[in-house]
Amino acid sequence: MEKNWLAELDREVIACRQCPRLVIYREQIAREKRRAYRECEYWGMPVPGFGDPNARVMVLGLAPGAHGSNRTGRPFTGDASGAFMYPVLHETGFANQPNATHRGDGLKLKDMYITAAARCAPPDNKPLPSELANCACYLDREMEGLKKLQVVVALGKIAFDAYLNYLKRRGMLVSRNAYLFQHGAHYKMSDGKTLLASYHPSNQNTQTGKLTRQMFLRIFKEAAQLCR
Repeated sequence: MEKNWLAELDREVIACRQCPRLVIYREQIAREKRRAYRECEYWGMPVPGFGDPNARVMVLGLAPGAHGSNRTGRPFTGDASGAFMYPVLHETGFANQPNATHRGDGLKLKDMYITAAARCAPPDNKPLPSELANCACYLDREMEGLKKLQVVVALGKIAFDAYLNYLKRRGMLVSRNAYLFQHGAHYKMSDGKTLLASYHPSNQNTQTGKLTRQMFLRIFKEAAQLCR
C-alpha cells in the first residue's frame, strides 16, 4: 500500500456524504452550535481517524460527539470523553500530553491509532445499522493499512460489534455469538489480534461510576503489556 494511504483515506472520509440523515444532523449542529462554543467554527464534517501509522494498538470508539469531535475535527477532542481518556493514555505512554482541546494543541499519539465505528455525529449518539454499514469500508482500510496492529480496544458494544463484523466480512469469523461484550473482556481473535473490551468513557458511564479511572487505566495498561 502506498505510504500516503492514510492521507488519502482521510480525504475520502471528510468528503463522505453517504448518509443523508447524518449529513443533515452534523451540519445543523455546526450551524446552531452550543452556547458555550458559539464563537467556535465547527468542523461539521465526517471525522477521520488519528494517530500513529505504525500503531500496534487501535482504539475503536462509537462516533463523533455533536459538540466534541464534530466541533474540533479530531476523535475524542474537546469533550468530556476525551477529558477522561487522554490523561489515561498519557499515563500509559500512548499520548505525549494529557489534554486534547483542538487539532492544533500539539497532541501526538505513539503506538496508537484512534478511530470510530461511525465517522459522523449521529442524533442521540445512535447511528443506524445502515449508517454503520456505510462506514465499514473505512474501518476495513484502516485495518489493512495499519500493518503492525496487534490490539484493538473497543469502547462500547457498538465498537465491539464493529470489529467482529470486520472479521466476518473478511471470512475470519462465522458468528459473533461466542464473543460477549463486558468490561475487561479479552479475546484472542482469528486474525492474530487481541480484542479488549471497555465501557465507553461517556458522561453517562463515568459520572455514574459504571466506568472508573482505575477500570479504564487497567485496560490500557493491559494493551501496553500485550505489545511488549
